[in-house]
Amino acid sequence: AAALAAGLATAVAQNVYSLNVVGYYNVPVAADQYVMIANQLNTTNNTLAGLFPNGPAGVSVLKWSGGWDAYYFDDLDLVWYPNGNATLNPGEAAVIRSDSATTLTFVGEVLQGNLINPLPAAEVYGARASMVPQAGLLATDLKFPSEANDAILKWNGGWNSYTFDDLDLVWYPNEPSFAVGEGFMVLKGAGATATAWTRNFTVQ
Repeated sequence: AAALAAGLATAVAQNVYSLNVVGYYNVPVAADQYVMIANQLNTTNNTLAGLFPNGPAGVSVLKWSGGWDAYYFDDLDLVWYPNGNATLNPGEAAVIRSDSATTLTFVGEVLQGNLINPLPAAEVYGARASMVPQAGLLATDLKFPSEANDAILKWNGGWNSYTFDDLDLVWYPNEPSFAVGEGFMVLKGAGATATAWTRNFTVQ
């Protein structure tokens, strides 16, 4: 279960008000199991080295770039191989595996306002997630731009597939839902026009 706690900090300068919401959530990772994760809180360093500077030991991360790029944490030298520069920005997703059970804690700022998450081109896979730490149904709650023949792959020990029917305006076999900190694979249908997952989000 993921938990979210938020604190508010307001800054005032020359009659300009800024509301920053800082929070955290936890993602449990069972031993020897693949889990598709997402960073949904912005930090000053959204890289593997910045988000996970201390591992844990025996952890590996797979990032999608048309194929899976692998990164491993060396708990002796406390570095990532081949490097720790791979990003995990809000809206991006990756697959993680750990030799032992662990809990990942994400801490950072909740993004607000007009949020734009670029989507892959039609018929090209991409690893994506909500840009904000919100659980719910993909389109109904998270405002994903569903179009004809869009496909979503959700990892649950194997890939569960969901497809959007633009005639009935429903997802088959049902509309997928996602927890806080959970990512997925997206494949926009042929002829898709949505190039970004855009939503206006404000913490109430």
